[in-house]
Amino acid sequence: MAGNKTTALSLGILGPGLIGATLLDQLRDQAPNLKEHFRIDLRVVGIASSKIMFLDESAVDLSKWRLEYNDRGTETDLRSFISHLQQDHFGPNKAIVDCTASADVAEHYLEWLKLGIHIITPNKRANSGPLEKPFLGESCPLRIALSEVCFAWLFSLSYTDMEMIVKFTSSVRLTAGTLSYIFNNLTGDRTFSDVVKEAKAKGYTEPDPRDDLSGTDVARKVVILAREAGLKLELHDIPVHSLVPQELQDPKLSVEDFMKRLPDFDEALSSRRKEAESSDEVLRYVGVVDVLNNRGSVELKRIPKSDAFAQLNGSDNIIAFKTARYNENRLIVRGPGAGAAVTAGGVFSDILKLTSNLGAPS
Repeated sequence: MAGNKTTALSLGILGPGLIGATLLDQLRDQAPNLKEHFRIDLRVVGIASSKIMFLDESAVDLSKWRLEYNDRGTETDLRSFISHLQQDHFGPNKAIVDCTASADVAEHYLEWLKLGIHIITPNKRANSGPLEKPFLGESCPLRIALSEVCFAWLFSLSYTDMEMIVKFTSSVRLTAGTLSYIFNNLTGDRTFSDVVKEAKAKGYTEPDPRDDLSGTDVARKVVILAREAGLKLELHDIPVHSLVPQELQDPKLSVEDFMKRLPDFDEALSSRRKEAESSDEVLRYVGVVDVLNNRGSVELKRIPKSDAFAQLNGSDNIIAFKTARYNENRLIVRGPGAGAAVTAGGVFSDILKLTSNLGAPS
């Protein structure tokens, strides 16, 4: 953009939970610097959960957003929220930042895009739903940022770069944040239930760890990447190895009772782990997109210790592309993949990418 004109962007934040709250705090800390040094004016004009919303005509004071949200919030009305965002607060640029995991919220994306609202989201339900619904990337000329849908880390590849790589891919293998953390840390005398408990305490799992251990989250990522590669796969087409013991899959079982009973099932996984180690291998929970055979899968695999997937630390994620160019040596991207700060940072990155597309200096 020529001259010293500032690029303004009005933001509506949906889901001020762990990731959304962390993002709001990151915006609080960085917005003044972005405005002063980069001429990017980011203003949050609304915050909403499924129950409470807080709207502000002149932008929410992020130094006390929790207080205002709790004290001045009203019952959530999504139509009113969107109507408020559409008003010409600071210019024509508007964006919804959906930090929920709600399928109901994702149902509104196409509608919002048609209203002229950009969308930024780590919500994987957007592009892993039924195929008869329009693919969001083709629905509207406006920008929908999905680069953090699959991976929380801030890697050097832009989403456009990744799209091009995936479209010429013969196979993709990936791990996912929570389960990557669990198997990266399942070492020595530690048990599966111990590491799950630790991951939950660190905020790496969903409030109910079964949502992660079921493998559905990884399956959604497989579906998204498969569709980017041109496959017409549905979520139900992906066979998934669930790590939730059959006896603990009752939805009526409370999270507390699930965590109490999980140690009773450690032995089975410990046996598999010992078998793998006896062959100089480790266990990894891996999603696979097999483009040539038009299929995907999510499974617990034995991986040689020499493999890049066996050499991860902490909450590291990894994705490996096998393409015509990267055939003998796969293209590997690796980085931190779990935790609110990392995920929120990825969303923040997409906000900045959007402002760049809108004319802000990059």
